[in-house]
Amino acid sequence: MSEAPAAPPSPEPSLTLEDIQANAELSMFVASADRVMEGLGYTEHGFRHANLTARIAYNVLSRLGFDEHQATMGSIAGYLHDVGNMATRENHGQTGAVLVYQVLRGQMPPADLATIMAAIANHEEEQGHAVGPISAAVILADKSDVHRSRVRKSAEIAMDVHDRVNYAAEQSFLRVDSDARTITLELTIDTEISHVMEYFEIFLGRMTMCRRAAETLDCTFGLTVNGAKLL
Repeated sequence: MSEAPAAPPSPEPSLTLEDIQANAELSMFVASADRVMEGLGYTEHGFRHANLTARIAYNVLSRLGFDEHQATMGSIAGYLHDVGNMATRENHGQTGAVLVYQVLRGQMPPADLATIMAAIANHEEEQGHAVGPISAAVILADKSDVHRSRVRKSAEIAMDVHDRVNYAAEQSFLRVDSDARTITLELTIDTEISHVMEYFEIFLGRMTMCRRAAETLDCTFGLTVNGAKLL
């Protein structure tokens, strides 16, 4: 009597965002990255930004009809996208992807980890590209976080245009219309603090990246400021 064929090995279990948030090493990465960014004089890049980026990336994918697994990968990549800043600001996307690989290898399916690494490595406009749906969602989520709560030293906004533009942003919301296939960043800006033109001066590259990310998701990207459609 022949032996029954051996069962194939069980795949590594998929991780949830909650698993990632509970990982002490990754939490240390997020906190350390934000300390480095503070030392360099940048806006907040800590747990607030990580959690918000994760939630927006998840919502973008869910509302566009992607399944729960893909939306969860988007949220994980969004949560971890800036951890490379704990080592260096330059090329922090690529650095972060390698750091995440070192922590999560063997804890999730290799294909999922590769997708998350690609999204982390490609979220910055200098070298990144929307290389797939997960990557595109992270780009849109990251670039839509423009808000005064990110500014660390509001008393010095006159000296730094990035702080001034973020501090002027009273509200920001990324609206996804799955029927119209549109993704629109809606901003409310206090023009007494910063002119709308200053937003474009420093964020035009980001908006171009958002447009290409939306196209990767078979959508068009739009921008409204104080109710007026600008893109």
